[in-house]
Amino acid sequence: MPKVSRRLQGLQAKVEDKDYHPLEALALLKDTATAKFTEAAEAHIRLGIDPKYTDQQLRTTVALPKGTGQIVRVAVIARGEKVNEASNAGADIVGSEELIDEIQKGRLDFDKLIATPDVMPQVARLGKLLGPRGLMPSPKGGTVTFDLAGAIAEFKAGKLEFRADRTGIVHVMFGKTTFSPEDLLVNLKALQETIDRNRPSGAKGRYWRTFYVSATMGPSIKIDVTALRDLKLSEAA
Repeated sequence: MPKVSRRLQGLQAKVEDKDYHPLEALALLKDTATAKFTEAAEAHIRLGIDPKYTDQQLRTTVALPKGTGQIVRVAVIARGEKVNEASNAGADIVGSEELIDEIQKGRLDFDKLIATPDVMPQVARLGKLLGPRGLMPSPKGGTVTFDLAGAIAEFKAGKLEFRADRTGIVHVMFGKTTFSPEDLLVNLKALQETIDRNRPSGAKGRYWRTFYVSATMGPSIKIDVTALRDLKLSEAA
């Protein structure tokens, strides 16, 4: 077993074995963020799904109202006038076939890759490289579109793509530990509503199993899922 540091042992002692009210949990998350860098606020959610079945898979996007706290570098692959449109809309990297070649050769200096539908047959050959990194454009993720200006603006403003892993667990960064507990709560509520709204058709029985939040280097804090789901957005804001 990996050795637990004294720092983490001390932080774990602050966390009780109970379901915390969402706002209380987020205040505690900030209190346990003691690393020497700005940590991310993370959510780890186990759902009652088995993603090996196609009707129990979860892959979607969430627009975090308070943003991610990160600078998102967006690359766009398009053709013709869409190249200029992407550049004017604030894309950090723009190109056509030549950008596909550069990515194939190892260029990965971006956080999000958007492509127009007409170039997807060429982009498809990047699947083995981009797929494992979560960078492959997909219609479900909102990254295959002709509305480049809208997509670029959304992802730079805090839109995230996420999916349940093969064990049915969702891992999402929903802000930074420099955010106020109230702002983190607004983002967390948006995430919860998105997961509820996109419940797979094949999900049976209890959908929400466990819901934990933590700072990147901090201990896990269990959220009272019922309290979060019952929370009105006006209360979170």
